[in-house]
Amino acid sequence: MEILNYAFMQRALLAAVLVGITAPAVGIYLVQRRQALMGDGIGHVAMTGVGLGFLLSWSPVWMATLVSVLGAVLMELIRWYGKTRGDIALAMLFYGGMAGGVMFINLAPTGSSANLTSYLFGSLSTVSESDVTAISVLAAFVVLVTLGLRRQLFAVSQDEEFARVTGLPVRALNLLTAVTAAVTVTVAMRVVGLLLVSALMVVPVAAAQQLTRSFAATFAIAVALGVTVTIGGTVTSYYQDVPPGATIVLLTIGAFVLLTALAAPLARRRARAATAAGPASDPAECKIPATRGATDEVGV
Repeated sequence: MEILNYAFMQRALLAAVLVGITAPAVGIYLVQRRQALMGDGIGHVAMTGVGLGFLLSWSPVWMATLVSVLGAVLMELIRWYGKTRGDIALAMLFYGGMAGGVMFINLAPTGSSANLTSYLFGSLSTVSESDVTAISVLAAFVVLVTLGLRRQLFAVSQDEEFARVTGLPVRALNLLTAVTAAVTVTVAMRVVGLLLVSALMVVPVAAAQQLTRSFAATFAIAVALGVTVTIGGTVTSYYQDVPPGATIVLLTIGAFVLLTALAAPLARRRARAATAAGPASDPAECKIPATRGATDEVGV
């Protein structure tokens, strides 16, 4: 393929695959926790890290990772110990991070609005070898956490009180989820952009949920969909000369609409099958009530 003859596209495609894996892998826990906008808030905090990277002549990716992790930890601490609600903490991080990023990058000798734009919306041609190395290391951390601790993270995401009763370190796992989300944002910013990364963390998961009932199946389909749309958006961006981040997100939304349309007749067929099997099932008074937090436990 012609596209593979160029080193910058090889780097962009590798970064796209890593983003397609990591974003939905973290996003599934955020969706379960009803914190779908966390990625958006962290993305704006990461802008401050990018600006500081240019100002201090350090890697913007690693600086953004450091600042994002600190912001995510601060947000969790405010949620635990402060009287302020989580959405207000997100708003403060949102606006403060955006203002800090714009300020620092304009103070940097080599910084410019063009530099900031490439991080806000993604840029294929600016993905360097050092970026790929950083993205690979960070992506390995995300995959290790989201797969290695999937049972514990799922339990905490479903019901914190239930998880606490079972002896899980709920606060430590919440912090780890926030840190992993922050790392994922910096992994994705070179391909999708900081302003659009939240969509790639949430929409593939929402699309997968249209077809599946178990956590494991939702996880697998969401990651497969994430890889598909990131590769498709990257290739489309190269041939059509369109922004990669916007293209990837629009493809993701299109996939969600398509799967939703396909899921509707499937849901009706399942409902008819359940109705037909109704008389053969146990009477209502004999059924064991489901307990909160046990949903899809077998499928984790």
